[in-house]
Amino acid sequence: MEFLDNLALGFGIALTPETLMYCFIGVTLGTFIGVLPGIGPLATIGLLLPVTFHLPPTEAIIMIAGLYYGAMYGGSTTAILLNLPGTAASVVVALDGHPMAQQGRAGPALVMTTIVSFAAACVAIVIIALFAPPLAQFALRFGSPEYFSLMLAGLLGAAILVNGSLIKGIAMVILGLLLGMVGQDVTSGMPRFTFGSISLYDGMGFVVVIIGLFGLAEVLNNVALGEKRERFVGKVPWRDLIPTRKDLRDSAGSTARGTGLGSLLGLLPGAGPAMSTFTAYAVEKKVAKDPSRFGKGAIEGVTAPEAANNAAAQTSFIPTLSLGVPGDATMALILGAMMMHGLVPGPQIVTANPEFFWALIASFWVGNLLLLILNLPLVGIWIKMLAIPYRVMFPAIVTFISIGMYSLHLEVFDVFLAAGFGLVGYLFIKLRCEAAPLLLGLILGPMVEENLRRSLLISRGDFSIFFTRPISLSFLILAVFILAIVLGPGLYRRWKARYA
Repeated sequence: MEFLDNLALGFGIALTPETLMYCFIGVTLGTFIGVLPGIGPLATIGLLLPVTFHLPPTEAIIMIAGLYYGAMYGGSTTAILLNLPGTAASVVVALDGHPMAQQGRAGPALVMTTIVSFAAACVAIVIIALFAPPLAQFALRFGSPEYFSLMLAGLLGAAILVNGSLIKGIAMVILGLLLGMVGQDVTSGMPRFTFGSISLYDGMGFVVVIIGLFGLAEVLNNVALGEKRERFVGKVPWRDLIPTRKDLRDSAGSTARGTGLGSLLGLLPGAGPAMSTFTAYAVEKKVAKDPSRFGKGAIEGVTAPEAANNAAAQTSFIPTLSLGVPGDATMALILGAMMMHGLVPGPQIVTANPEFFWALIASFWVGNLLLLILNLPLVGIWIKMLAIPYRVMFPAIVTFISIGMYSLHLEVFDVFLAAGFGLVGYLFIKLRCEAAPLLLGLILGPMVEENLRRSLLISRGDFSIFFTRPISLSFLILAVFILAIVLGPGLYRRWKARYA
């Protein structure tokens, strides 16, 4: 009964006209920001944070949270339509979502992302409400060795995402790790690979790299194609926007698996939605009867990462609220906003501020319902973007990207850096090297290095610390299992050809 009383308290606050208005503003603006490539929730929350100082604490955090998961919804739109991921977590959605759009199936892709996003978010909200305290206790069992082993398994999983050469996948992960080393050394503070540029002291911003490798590279590739570029022409009847029974059937299992993985990985401080999308996509490729379909418009390649993305976006609030440990940069900004409003995160937040905690939980469901109502009617409008001539579209895209890059740190350097990565991304397209594993290497690189160093400091240089802790050992066994699955068939064929 206490749980139902708490929910009633939360909905009583979340459904007041004032709170509902701020929630609506947050999710609507978040969706719009997610659709625009290059800006993202981090820059938007940073710009709007001073506005919230004049709001009551609960309404302010509900609006900021709406911006966050609203952007998670909107980021998949341009990823599918234009292969321009609006957020880091929507990069994986573009791998199969954009091919679906090129095949004239953008409508089902967008409708399914909206449906699975709502379903996954609802499951994650239930998890937050029911299991926040015990799950927070489990997350406390993760130390530096566990995080290092988890990220090592994640990086190996990213390498097998690629279609084609495994060597290229591993090379892209290593390149991402090297890019992640740019900036000041965490331990000594010495600059590394900055080449005398003060702008690189904070490292390579992953937003800049994303927009360059995926956004500008796609623009350059389409401009180079000229009239050969595939472009949708004609009208789309409303019935063609509705997913088929086969789409729904194929998406059921992938949505469930993506939701489970996203909910679990969102609980881990430092994992964030981006890692969960890569993991969900890798799992779908492994359980699929025909993995060759992925990268060519498989609906499971859209629904699984999108479900993982939105589930992780919700459950990542658990370590932020109960431990004060953010899952990613955006959650760190939300954490700072809470503290500015006098809300101290930690195990006591449920008992010390029950009105805030349960109102925030209830607002998640209200906000996701608003997103479902908002996004489904807009699908037809988004589809019409495909009919715009590219000679009109690409100057607008480049303009939005330039504004977004400059708004990150108010530096022209970021614009030129994105342009450089755009040229590199165009080269990757021509060499058929997928850039997605590079992105995960870049995001996880600093955390891998930091947790490796911390683990070896704890053990005084003894590497056995990774094998003597059960959770760390489990992740290492998973990493070996991933390598065995990938390399085993090829090694067996070579052995059979030589000795059979």
